[in-house]
Amino acid sequence: MTIGSLAPYLSVVIPCYNEARNLERGVLYEVYHYLIRQTYSWEVIIVNDESTDESQQLIEAFVQQQPHFSLANIPHGGKPAAVWAGIQRAQGAVVLFTDMDQSTPIEELDKLLPWYDAGFQVVIGSRGATREGFSVVRKLGSFVFRTLRSLFLLRGINDTQCGFKTCRREAALDAFPKLQFFKQESRPTGWKVSAYDVELLHLFEKAGYTIKEVEVVWLNRDVSDTKSQQSDLARYLHESMDMAREVYRVKRNELRGMYEA
Repeated sequence: MTIGSLAPYLSVVIPCYNEARNLERGVLYEVYHYLIRQTYSWEVIIVNDESTDESQQLIEAFVQQQPHFSLANIPHGGKPAAVWAGIQRAQGAVVLFTDMDQSTPIEELDKLLPWYDAGFQVVIGSRGATREGFSVVRKLGSFVFRTLRSLFLLRGINDTQCGFKTCRREAALDAFPKLQFFKQESRPTGWKVSAYDVELLHLFEKAGYTIKEVEVVWLNRDVSDTKSQQSDLARYLHESMDMAREVYRVKRNELRGMYEA
């Protein structure tokens, strides 16, 4: 499919919460310069999750110059809400969710898209077992999380938390509204790591969508003010507890039959 078609082949969804410092180092230009070299048609949907810094102004200035980029502003709802808002606006046959910091550079998409020709419906990036660029604390934490999670859920998937995932648009439209994240009554405040990816992949698996995991390049390039000012150890402990609770909740829901068609 070529640029100029009515419906794009690829929709890129980028959630944004207080990403001014990443935006200032030119991450959207990196995305743009990659995409204009492709033969398929594409669109980029940036979803501003009610940032409190200059993110909105920086994105507005960029999208005014790039017709294939658009900005959606939503009330603060957390990363899953921002991704879902982008999915609902997407028109592409395949949707990519990628983080603004581009720690996995968008060029890694070259490794994922060919798997759709092989019949897969969900193709996700994996940071691999060694997790280059992780601190010792993070490497240990990710190993523990993967080991414990695989005892209960998604045994065939190594890395559920890589922020570089693609899927058929119909799969995203099917699975995302079923996330328990959207059934909670309170709205999130500030920045929070969520293991919603575990539930999302579990929903894909339960629905029978074929999933392929592909190792991609990952190097922490995040310079945003999104994260708290906690130490790496304190942040790791806090996030690990949140993710452990999420895995427990998803497994409990499964045992209660909440994910049955």
